[in-house]
Formats: sequence, C-alpha cells, structure tokens
Amino acid sequence: MRLPHLLGTTLLSAALIVSPVFAFADDDKPATKSADKTADKAADKTTEKMPPAESTTQGSVDVAGQHIAYTAVAGTLTVGATDVQDAQLGVDGKPQAGSELALSEPKEPKDADPVARIFYVACFKKDAKAEERPITFFYNGGPGSSTVWLHMGSLGPKHVVTDTDEHLPAAPYKLVDNAYSLLDTSDLVFIDMPGTGFGRLVGKDAGKAFWGVDEDANAFARFIARFITKYSRWNSPKYIFGESYGTTRSAVLADILENGKSIDLNGVILLSQIFNFTTDIDGPSGNPGVDLPYVLALPTYAATAWYHKKLPQQPAALEPFLKEVEDFTMGPYSHALALGTDLTTEEKQSVAEKLHEYTGLPVAYLLKANLRVNGGEFEKTLQEDQDLTTGRLDSRFSGPNLNSLSESAEYDPQSSAISSAYVSLFNDYVRRDLKFGEGQTYLPDAQFGSAQWDLVHRGNPISLNVAIDLAEALKTNPRLRIMVNGGYYDLATPFFAAQYEEKHLPIPQSLAKNIEYDWYESGHMVYVRDESLKQLHDRVAAFIKSTLAQPK
Repeated sequence: MRLPHLLGTTLLSAALIVSPVFAFADDDKPATKSADKTADKAADKTTEKMPPAESTTQGSVDVAGQHIAYTAVAGTLTVGATDVQDAQLGVDGKPQAGSELALSEPKEPKDADPVARIFYVACFKKDAKAEERPITFFYNGGPGSSTVWLHMGSLGPKHVVTDTDEHLPAAPYKLVDNAYSLLDTSDLVFIDMPGTGFGRLVGKDAGKAFWGVDEDANAFARFIARFITKYSRWNSPKYIFGESYGTTRSAVLADILENGKSIDLNGVILLSQIFNFTTDIDGPSGNPGVDLPYVLALPTYAATAWYHKKLPQQPAALEPFLKEVEDFTMGPYSHALALGTDLTTEEKQSVAEKLHEYTGLPVAYLLKANLRVNGGEFEKTLQEDQDLTTGRLDSRFSGPNLNSLSESAEYDPQSSAISSAYVSLFNDYVRRDLKFGEGQTYLPDAQFGSAQWDLVHRGNPISLNVAIDLAEALKTNPRLRIMVNGGYYDLATPFFAAQYEEKHLPIPQSLAKNIEYDWYESGHMVYVRDESLKQLHDRVAAFIKSTLAQPK
C-alpha cells in the first residue's frame, strides 16, 4: 500500500505523508566506544547493543500444486547516503579500515555521515540455481510506509485474511499460508523504506539524506546492489514490484539501476500507479485550470457508484459500463471542462445530467460543484443518504460519517478496517516465526516529525512527474517489460490515470508493446480480495515467465 495516507493513517494514498523528523531514542542508537571509561559505563546503561544483523529460518508453502520449501532471512543492510560514501562501507555497514570515511569518523555517532540501516525479509526457494531463479524486490509507498502491507497481503508466503468490504472484528486475526504466493515463480525480497520497520537512520541530518524522491530511490538502488552481492544474485533475472508511491520510486529506481549501476531489469511490476502528481484527485481545486484529475477519476467514481448500486439505471456488468464512461470522460466531459466559462448553461446542464447517470451524484450538487468533484467530496457525498463515508483506498468499503455536515471525507474506512490486522499479525509473525525483532519496535510508518519529504526531482521544484525516468529506462533497455496493475475501486490512484500516464510516456510507439495492463475488481490493495489475489498471482507469474521466454 500506501500512498499516503493523505489522511495520515496507516494505509497509503496518492498524496504525500509529510510528518515528523525522525527522532531517535537512546535505545535506537548503536552502542559505541567512548574516549574514557566513565563514558563507556554510562553508554552501557543507556544504550542497547546492536540488534543481530539477520535471522535465518525455514518454511514451506503449497502453491499451484507445488510444495515449496524455502529459507527466510530477516535482517538489515546498511547503505550510505551517497555512492562515494556507500563504497567505503563494509558488509557490516561500518566504514572500511583505512577508508576516508573511517579516518574522518567523529567521536560521536550523531555527528557521523548519515547511513540507513534498512530492514528486509527475503525468501529463497531451496535447491534453486541462482542464475535460473528470478528474484523480485517488493516495497510499499507513502512515502513513509514500511512494506508490511505487500509482505502480509500480497505474494509472500503468509496472508492476512481480509476477504470482506467491512471492518474486521478485533483480534485474534487470522494468518494463513498463502496459496497464491509468488514463490512458485520467484524468490522474494520485501524491503522497508529507510526509517521504517526495524530499520533506523543514523548520523548527521539523516532524514534529509534519505527522505526525498531522488534520495530514496538512490538508497533503494544501493540496497539492491548490496543485496545481490551479499547473496550472489548478480546473474539472476531481476524484477522490482512497487505499490502506490512505490510505483513513483520504481520509475526513478529503474532508471538508476539501468543507467547508474549497469543492472538491467527483466521487468518492472507496478501496482496502484502514480507518476504525475498533478493528476491527484485528492486536491485538484488548488490547481485551477488543470482539469485532468477530474477526467481521469470519473471511471473510478462510476465503478464505485455501480458497486454501491447508486446509479439511476444499474448496468448488468461493470467493464462494458466503464468503457462507455471512459469514452464520455475523454470526449464530451473533457471538452466541457476545457471550455471553462465559455460553457453555456444548456451544455453545463446536459453534462451534469450525464455525470449524474454515471456517478449517482445529484444534478444540483454537480452544478454547484461546477462539474468538478474531488475525491474527498465524492467519498463524503455518494452515500450521504445513509450517513456513510465511502472508502478512499478501496471504495467498496464504507463507514459512519464522522461529521455529517462536513464537505469531504474525514477518514478512510478501508484503512481503519484492516490496518490493525496487518500490523498485529506482522508483529507476531516476525518474532515468532522469523525469530527477529525481540526487544525492538517495528515502525509501520516513518516518524517524520518536522521533516519534509523533498519533492524536488531532477532539480525541478515545480511539480513531480517521474514518467520521464521510466521512459529513459525503457529506451536504454528496449527489452525491459512493464506490467501495470490497478483496482477499479481505488480512489487514491485511479486506474484510468495509470493507463493515461503509461500511454503518454515519451517513448517510441514501437516500445508501447512492452507495457501490459491488468485491472481488478478491488481497490488500492487489490490483494485484500481473494479472487483478485489469485488473479494477481497468476498474472504476475505469467508476466515473469513471458519475460524469461524472450528471444536472446
């Protein structure tokens, strides 16, 4: 998951979480040698020993008729904030003896050059040859989210049971072996963003060094390079799988790996995509004159109204209905919005009536909104007659209004419905089964404090759009394949927006065939619905196999 939770909750959305400066408590700091014995004694009392670098356990899972025995490794890898610094770190994450980093190391750890200790869980199928076995790197978004959501919900060896559109009962929750794990096709590595999970940031201005579009993607690139060195996977087929803001990261990361580290990827798998943040439907009213967010969100509004049976005339099937809506939104609706104040009263009335037919929102409301309804307004208004708020990350979910008089949704019912189950079960599973984390705190989200996520990318301080990065990766590696996945009921990153972004990549038309699209009757986290999880597994597995079958 996660794009921000714009609402500041645990699940993701398409906006950015801008929260606190990561303040490190004493028990997050590694014990260090002091200059004198008195300081040594004080340090022994106020700091904990460094946690173990890794823990290795054994497991098995049955997938698609295969019994798969695997080795799981839970651990941390430390990366530097720059390539120069990273090259001077040893496998233990400490400056190599004799390096400039070691010679200039200050007495106090807080004054040292910043590093990120990144937590991961890797699952390796036993008795598989590295050069024949694909490896897929997974991560969530936020920015600011750990990867607990993909790890426990999607294609890992375990799965949190959430096949409902209602708030789950409180603990005990149910964790099962994942019959749709991708371990039948690929080894798996789940990576937590710097400053989340059991990972920690250490050193001077560490948050600033890792919390930004470019800083974050470079940290992931260094992690992947270190990981494939540590586990001898340089010659394995490689894939990256990002969700939500993780897709933003994937575009930048793919370009860095391809063109900065000479690591060709076999495939990029995107789930709940957002590249261009000016298309975000959460706050388009702050950018008047840019109407694309309303255009690209309309099919998701229509799917949601169809699901909740709020349409004046209920179509029998969803997908033919959505095709009709897509034609309208790219044609008459786009044209009407483009006219602005030149739109006549009669034309405006006609468009409002069509929008009512496709969204179920009252004609009077649509006219008052000037035909432009943002995500929060839609979520609050669709089921207002029942005093219900519609979900944002997954609009199949509903919950009681917090304030019946508010203009917009004030929380996300889907996030509230399942977050406790994911966080609770992971905290239990990682310690009980993976034997990691005893005495440590797992952070589902980064503690930003007063820090701000740096949205400047490639020196552009105006607006974030990473489409150029993925295009560059595709053009410099014409064999690279892209898989786009999305849910019809995702109001955080609408599926039609993802399709629009991909079809407007600045690439030759000949490379368009490298991109495939897969949609699901689910939301942002398509895997919370069992049928969609099975489809996700089958389609991702087929995608990986198809990339391996390409002529050499």
